[in-house]
Amino acid sequence: MPSDADAVAEFVEAACVPLDESHASGTLERAESILAQHPEIAGASIHSAAILGDEAGVRRFLVEDPGNATARGGPRGWDALTHLCFSRYLRLDRTRSDGFVRAARALLDAGASANTGFECDGEPETVLYGAAGVAHDEALTRLLLERGADPNDGETVYHAPETHDNAALRALVESGRLDDASLTVMLIRKHDWHDQAGVQWLLEHGADPNRVSRWGQAAVHHAVMRDNALPIFELLLDHGADPRVQWKGRTAAAMAARAGRGDVLDLLERRGVAVDLRGVDRLIAACARAEAGLVRSIAEGEPELADGIVADGGELLAEFAGVGNTGGVRLLLDLGVPVDAAWEAGDGYFDVAKRSTALHVAAWRAWHGTVRLLIERGATFDATDGKGRTPLALAVRACVDSYWTARRSPESVEALLAAGASVRGVAFPCGYAEVDELLSRGAP
Repeated sequence: MPSDADAVAEFVEAACVPLDESHASGTLERAESILAQHPEIAGASIHSAAILGDEAGVRRFLVEDPGNATARGGPRGWDALTHLCFSRYLRLDRTRSDGFVRAARALLDAGASANTGFECDGEPETVLYGAAGVAHDEALTRLLLERGADPNDGETVYHAPETHDNAALRALVESGRLDDASLTVMLIRKHDWHDQAGVQWLLEHGADPNRVSRWGQAAVHHAVMRDNALPIFELLLDHGADPRVQWKGRTAAAMAARAGRGDVLDLLERRGVAVDLRGVDRLIAACARAEAGLVRSIAEGEPELADGIVADGGELLAEFAGVGNTGGVRLLLDLGVPVDAAWEAGDGYFDVAKRSTALHVAAWRAWHGTVRLLIERGATFDATDGKGRTPLALAVRACVDSYWTARRSPESVEALLAAGASVRGVAFPCGYAEVDELLSRGAP
């Protein structure tokens, strides 16, 4: 046994997932440092062996005492299979994958439960969730399913789609044990990841695009909410999605209009779906499709509709800016929406905070043409959002740490600096050479 029991406990904490909601976070740096200083930890217990995916070590402890298969220990009071499935080594060191699977098989053969786990904030976190939803390890996922793990635990199906490597997700579906509600959760979450291949595979393997999720919406509604690319909408329609179904009183067409998705409205009409919007939604749809003549005609004939747009201007302007609908943004501004209208609610999914403006949103989502238009129309370029960030800070971050890497470019940074934006509060250097050069010129 190691002489320093505290080091063992410290190793377990460093080598396993954190006990908050960020289970798929962290590195192996601290765990490796502790292990280098105390190499005896690797053989201290079946729990350490399981964390390291050490089949030989696990089997040795099982021979010494078969009860070790289910014995709880360590600072968290977990059994060995829980330590194994929630090990950061499992998630981060793929060279050990085979060892983890063999060690898990030995534990299961000796009596460990495939439905064991721990509780986090009162919610059960099963070992299958660790394998499929945190580590995304296909082989371990299949083994646990073969040994009776229940995939309908809520957490597993919610987190398994959080990657573009869908092997573990496929294992869950191919088990034939997912219920319809779980399949729907997976489909919805794949829209969160903008994963066209994942959406297509799920639709081809039984996911119902019209089934209402536990959050109350169908897949087509979620595709609008998450600004999915047009091919994903085409897939949903190809598999029978009904855009006429309402969520919170709005059809997919009405939602698309308010999200500035003129391309979705055009697609629906091409597919023979009538975009029959009334009242202010009709004017919003004309803006979304950048139909300047129609916008003027409606606004002149029914000025109260233009007033309705101004009343919701902060949200509409931000939504249009967030999808890069520069033509639509221009029309909203022409109708009288203030360029600095606040979007009070914000959109936490895209890391846009409360009390944002359209310029914050366009800068974060790397819509460079929209950024330039908003600057031309007088947007306040040094305004801070609810998290204290300026559009320039968000534009810089969009270049190095965002969903929008396909649009990564120094254009928005350059436009904001040229307009006089201050570099105060901006992460510098950011590691993107062209941006760092621009910031160095703009630094006081």
